[in-house]
Amino acid sequence: MTYPFLNRLRVIESSAFIAAPLAGLTLAQHGADVIRVDMIGGGIDYGRMPRMPHPEGRGRSLYWTALNKGKRSIAIDLRKSQGRELIQALATAPGPEAGVLLTNIGTPWLAHGVLAARRADVISCTIQGNGDGSTAVDYTVNCATGYPLVTGGGSMARPVNHVLPAWDIACAYQAAFAVVAAVDRRRRMGEGAELKLALSDTAFTMLSHLGVLAEAELLRQERPSIGNHLYGAFGRDFGTADGQRLMVVAISAGQWKCLVNACGIAEGVKAIEQRTGLDLSDEAQRFEARDAIAELVEPWFAARTREQAERELDAHKATWGGYGTVGELLASDSRVSVATNPVFERIDTPGIGQHIAAGAAVRAPGLAREPTAPAALLGTHTDEVLHEVLGLDGVAIGRLHDAGVVAGPECDPTSGSSGAA
Repeated sequence: MTYPFLNRLRVIESSAFIAAPLAGLTLAQHGADVIRVDMIGGGIDYGRMPRMPHPEGRGRSLYWTALNKGKRSIAIDLRKSQGRELIQALATAPGPEAGVLLTNIGTPWLAHGVLAARRADVISCTIQGNGDGSTAVDYTVNCATGYPLVTGGGSMARPVNHVLPAWDIACAYQAAFAVVAAVDRRRRMGEGAELKLALSDTAFTMLSHLGVLAEAELLRQERPSIGNHLYGAFGRDFGTADGQRLMVVAISAGQWKCLVNACGIAEGVKAIEQRTGLDLSDEAQRFEARDAIAELVEPWFAARTREQAERELDAHKATWGGYGTVGELLASDSRVSVATNPVFERIDTPGIGQHIAAGAAVRAPGLAREPTAPAALLGTHTDEVLHEVLGLDGVAIGRLHDAGVVAGPECDPTSGSSGAA
């Protein structure tokens, strides 16, 4: 579902990988008209795994189509000067809701100065790897944050990389916010903006926001590698009698009280306090006593099935979560069920078919929402955009097609024919 917050603000997106496309998706889900520009035949990530199987060749990428829902698609040969001229014209088209470029393709012909010469109040947002313009991706940035050395029992000898592209995600949302902020400023002051956001800056500034940099600088200490224990309070995963695992967390005093009551370990907690001199009502001291507390909690879970443990934890309002696969999440009818969550809907994506997809995660009761449009076939909106935004007539657009500068809808691999999404 999409919301009309941005009043059809037009954003031209030329991008690849995760951060920039996700920023564009976020803007689209909040009402922006995001026009994605791709090379004819697709760019470097157009066929990225996972892909739908297809008997006659490479199927459509589930990754690419997921990140490009709700966007219009135009296909242009970016190697041709005419093609580059078209993108420049689209990015600098007149109108109060136009003149916005989102990209992570660092090409000189899309530089802010080049665009500003055509439209003085243009807004450009460029996502980079590193602030100096050098290449980086989520995983090469993450290894420098220190987290792989403390994740899941990691160390310098055996670092543990996370599989979630967390810095791409954080960078995407910062980029989307920055674009909206710059648009608001332009509406008030009539000025454009050149925005640059480095993936590594997103990661390293987050270390500052979470106190990790100050910890290393002022306390001269590094975070310990503690497996699945929660740093700074009590929390850990425990196995149940039927071979399942649940994660419990007790950060606040209320969460701690609920967990103690659920597991019936009040007397054991008092014994730990008497033996160690610690006050387990304090989260930092619970962290210090985490192994002793875990010894109290572990038998409680081991004596119960997952269903029994969940029921009793819920009865005492304890904070917990269950481990499971994505397939199990799809099939679940629990409190975190995807099937009954209103931020999800079923869409029909060309080349893929019907499937569940997420709209905007924000909930705005009472505000009308529109269904999420699936990712279009490449070039579906080429002619439409060139006519609507640039005012080109059918003859001019036909000449661009004849010269191989632009292309219309690619073939739908599931039908063998071309068509609009």
